[in-house]
Amino acid sequence: MPDSSPQTDRLEPSEPPESRPRAPPPAVDPRPPLPARLAPLADTARDYARAAASPNTNRAYAADWRHYCAWARRQNLLALPPDPQVLGLYIAACASGAAGPKPCSVGTIERRLSALMWNFAQRGETFDRKDRHVAIVLAGVRRTHGRPPAQKEAILPEHLLAMIATLALEDLRGLRDRAILLIGFAGGLRRSEIVGLDCRPQDGLSGGWLEFFDDGLLLTLRGKTGWREVEIGRGSSDATCPVVALETWLKFARISIGPVFRRVVGGKVGAERMTDRHVARLVKRAALAAGVRGDLTEGEREKKFSGHSLRAGLASSAEVDERYVQMQLGHASAEMTRRYQRRRDRFRVNLTKAAGL
Repeated sequence: MPDSSPQTDRLEPSEPPESRPRAPPPAVDPRPPLPARLAPLADTARDYARAAASPNTNRAYAADWRHYCAWARRQNLLALPPDPQVLGLYIAACASGAAGPKPCSVGTIERRLSALMWNFAQRGETFDRKDRHVAIVLAGVRRTHGRPPAQKEAILPEHLLAMIATLALEDLRGLRDRAILLIGFAGGLRRSEIVGLDCRPQDGLSGGWLEFFDDGLLLTLRGKTGWREVEIGRGSSDATCPVVALETWLKFARISIGPVFRRVVGGKVGAERMTDRHVARLVKRAALAAGVRGDLTEGEREKKFSGHSLRAGLASSAEVDERYVQMQLGHASAEMTRRYQRRRDRFRVNLTKAAGL
C-alpha cells in the first residue's frame, strides 16, 4: 500500500537553501494584447468577476491567501506553483497549532483550503484537492478534531423585548437599532441580508429590497442559491411590530431611496450602508445590557450571542409547521432548520412506542 502521509524528504531543514526548488520564471503570455477599444469592456469583465462572490467572501479568501503565503515564507517553501506535499504540511500545521497562536477548527481549515483553491485558479494554476497528500491528511484531521458545530444562543421573544427596552428610542440610533433587531428576528435574516436591504430594487447592486403592504412587509432577498421572498406580518402591538419599527426609522431618518440601514453620526444619518459587523455588535451589546443569560459570566455571554442568534430565535419560537420556518430562513433541508431550533420537542414523534415497545 503506498504511503499516504505527506512526503517531506525534499523539505528537510538540513538541505542547503541553494538546492531547494526555486520559483519558475514568469510565463510569457502567448496571446496578443487586447485592442485598445476593448479596454473598457475588460474593466467591466473584471468588475463582474469581483461581484461573483460577496465582499465578505472576497475578504476572507484574501486573508486566507496571505496566511498561507506567510506560513510558506517562514518555512522557506514556495506558495506557487501549488505543491500537494506543501499543502498537506500546511493543513497539518493549521490543525496542530504550528501555523498560528492556536489550532484551527476543522471548519476553518476547510474554508482555508477552499480559499487556496480559488486563489490558485485566479493565478492560472490547477490543483486537485483530492490529491492523496491533501485528502488523506484532511480526512485524518476531521476524524481527530471533528466536533459538532458550536451553536450560538437563541434570542427568544422575551429576550428581544428586554433588549429593545435598553435602547434609547428618543434618538435616531435607537430607532434604527430597534428596527434591525425586530426585522432580523421576524424575518429570520442573516446579518448580511439585514444591512444589504435597499428601499427599491433599482437602488444600485441590491442585496434585497422592501415592499410595504397593509398586512405587512415583503422582502425580496438575494441569497446564496438565488432570490427568495420573505413575508413579515404586522405584530400584535405597535411597540413590538417589526413593520412599524421599520416605518418609523425610515420616516424620521428621511430615507426613501438607497440603503435602508445607515450609520448615524452626531445625530445625523449618513449616506453609506452599514456593515454586517454592526448587527453582531448590536446583538451582543443589547443582550448584555438586558441581562440575557445572567447566569453566565460577561465573557461567556459575549461568546454566546451573535447576529445568528436572531435567526435561531425565530426558528426556536415560531410555533408553526416546520416547513414554513424552513422557507422563511431559506434552508434547503428540514435538517438544517432543526439545527436552529433550540427548544423544540425532540421526542414529539416517539418511534419506540410507534414500533410497539
